[in-house]
Amino acid sequence: MQSFISAKNLSKSYGDTLALDDVSFQVYPNEIVGFIGPDGSGKSTLFQILTTLLIPDSGSATIAGFDTGRDFPKIRSSIGYMPGRFSLYPDLSVEENLRFFANIFGSSIEENYEMIKGVYTLLAPFAKRKAGALSGGMKQKLALCCALIHKPLVLFLDEPTTGVDAVSRTEFWDNLVQIRDGGIPIVVSTPYMDEATRCDRVAMIYGGKIMQMDTPEYIIANYQGSLLAIRTQERYLAKQLLSQIKGIDSVFTFGDAIHISLPERTEPIIDEIDAVLQRELSSTYSITEILPNFEDCFLQFMRQKSHE
Repeated sequence: MQSFISAKNLSKSYGDTLALDDVSFQVYPNEIVGFIGPDGSGKSTLFQILTTLLIPDSGSATIAGFDTGRDFPKIRSSIGYMPGRFSLYPDLSVEENLRFFANIFGSSIEENYEMIKGVYTLLAPFAKRKAGALSGGMKQKLALCCALIHKPLVLFLDEPTTGVDAVSRTEFWDNLVQIRDGGIPIVVSTPYMDEATRCDRVAMIYGGKIMQMDTPEYIIANYQGSLLAIRTQERYLAKQLLSQIKGIDSVFTFGDAIHISLPERTEPIIDEIDAVLQRELSSTYSITEILPNFEDCFLQFMRQKSHE
């Protein structure tokens, strides 16, 4: 299958800071590709290059066959872009913002209403309300409608759900699946690891490099080693104790549990963990072998890269 987006050896620095380091990947039609990583990992720089807002120091990228350097006018007129920060006009109403962006691209709400219908139905009751007075979730939906109103060939979303409540995030991703199924490939960045499983493929990016790019299912299935969950009311003390045991790869807190990564499941290490906790903790605790989630996989890749 021919790729819709192709990036080859993209690098970008800001002074002495290397934001992107020799990044290459492809995006194919009708898929959601997520770039998952913490703040400062290079996601926004990459998106600004792909949307022709930045010029890379080296490397190249094409979208639908158009080069981001030479053909930027054609690319800008054919993509949808939703930046991380709310960038619409707060003093204009929902409907006025939507008509404004449609007019910029020589279109209209009526002409492409089917493109935004699934999202706009939730916004319709607030059509006359100023955009600045909307809730975070509604601002997000309005920005998505404005990015779609000209029927783009591809949609770029840079951390679209940051600062939005959990329910709105779920609704937003349901909308993205519908858009993808309608034939528009989507490239999205997010710092939320749980959103990775909603993507068709995921690129784990850290320190300006793509650590791995594959389906979420493949990445999770190929987690190396064994994973234990420790639950206790004395999590802080338990984490300190566990960090001192040799043979443990990592110790991280996940919600109400402590996740311990082991290179392999060996009874001597588990027995030692049990003995230390039994001797040092004053409250009850549990030790359970668990399956990894995507965040466990990301942390494992980060640890491996830091040791290279």
